[in-house]
Amino acid sequence: MQKQRPFILILLALLQPLSGALAPLAGIGTPIGNATRNLGAPEQPLPVFFSIWSLIFLAYLAFALFATFRREPWMERIAMPLAIAGLMNVVWMLSAQLIVSQPLDFALLFPIGAAAWFSAWQFDRMRGMGGSIAKLTADMTTGLLSGWITVAAAISIPLTIRHFSTLGPTDQPWLMLWATLVPAMLAAWAFTRFVSRSLWFYVALGWGLLGILLNNWTITDMNWLAIITGVVAVIVLSLRLKRGAHGAVQAA
Repeated sequence: MQKQRPFILILLALLQPLSGALAPLAGIGTPIGNATRNLGAPEQPLPVFFSIWSLIFLAYLAFALFATFRREPWMERIAMPLAIAGLMNVVWMLSAQLIVSQPLDFALLFPIGAAAWFSAWQFDRMRGMGGSIAKLTADMTTGLLSGWITVAAAISIPLTIRHFSTLGPTDQPWLMLWATLVPAMLAAWAFTRFVSRSLWFYVALGWGLLGILLNNWTITDMNWLAIITGVVAVIVLSLRLKRGAHGAVQAA
């Protein structure tokens, strides 16, 4: 099983974008973006910002190729959690297209996030063992995936609240925005304090917050929500840059 793990990573690197394209390309199920397209919800990023998945998939594939052809011992420590994250991501994408259940899709984000955060934690423990392109790729893969799944979970909270209530997409916009921003801020603190010092996490998080800002500035015309989102983004990013991070090693 250990020898096959790199090949499993390559398979999952290919299956993730393919499974996400099941509905739009093969006409099977409902496209993932339909749930939030033209919704007008204040906590959702502009659709173009979900293109970060392409970068995550490329980084995932690049690490899988490094793990296949170089097979360095440190790669084994993050290969397993990345494989679990990739597998659960495939399950999530199939569920979002074939079952279309918001509570289920929300619940499935958590095992993806747990596996991604664990892979980032494992890599952070080895951060002082020298640098290489392979390690930069591993840092990028684990950090971006951890950060974007955090964004995905945060913006899914209002969607799940609406599912169990009579609230519409534009009802209680401030409450829904804060239901997204506060968990995202707490997750960023926890990731930095206990998991990893990766700046790639903040690239993904900042990208998501920028998407929410521009959505409210250009689409919903809720300019104050856009301003508050920008203020939160600046505070979170500046705290990370000024105060640094503990990560897995220092937290231990």
